[in-house]
Amino acid sequence: MGRDVIEPAGMGERLVPGAREVAGLEAETPGVRLLLIDDYEFIRIGVRTMCTRLHGRPVAWHEAGSLQDGIGIFGHDGPFDAVLLDLNLSDCKGLQGLRLFMQAHPRARVLIFSGTVDEFVIRQARALGAQGYLRKTGSAQELQCALAELLPPPERPRLPQAAERLFPRLPGSSMYDRIAELGPRHLEVLELVLSGCTNQEISSATTLSLGTVKNYVSSLLLALDVRSRSHLISLFR
Repeated sequence: MGRDVIEPAGMGERLVPGAREVAGLEAETPGVRLLLIDDYEFIRIGVRTMCTRLHGRPVAWHEAGSLQDGIGIFGHDGPFDAVLLDLNLSDCKGLQGLRLFMQAHPRARVLIFSGTVDEFVIRQARALGAQGYLRKTGSAQELQCALAELLPPPERPRLPQAAERLFPRLPGSSMYDRIAELGPRHLEVLELVLSGCTNQEISSATTLSLGTVKNYVSSLLLALDVRSRSHLISLFR
């Protein structure tokens, strides 16, 4: 799938999608293997520059510019210790990218890496299996701390599941408590409504009949105590 590129010592390994055999340079201490999926190269450069070592171990970065490339690289070049996944990729928008990645690789440890800081998106990302949520506006220290928390040194056990401190702190809200009680299909329809999809578009995306979609939307309005679709959308903006 391409060539490996190994940067000079001190910058850590940057393993770009492809065969690893050209390296032939296994360090005595096993490195940390991370996959970054983001469609902007300058962001990928910045991230791998900010994090070259973790707990004294070299970080080997693999990169993908699209969701499908990332899914393929994880399957071909894995396993990886963690995946940093942007939610706004050229071939997939929003939480659907996380959903598709987790369907392809359910055992992956995924950290969302996004400029979107929306309470609903953050809560849904966690519900879909994300292990943490990093803001692109955060500092290099926040990135390092999040990765260090998710991937402790070998002598310490890894977190069995997502930790509260790996997600942004969110204010308590009775509305979000009600959202947490919704079923997975209701949440999927809600996500599409908030993305601006019409009932027909939701029907096509979910393979539900148009009548069933209308029923889901009506039940969402009732459950969240809002008057209309536009009112619902306005609450999340």
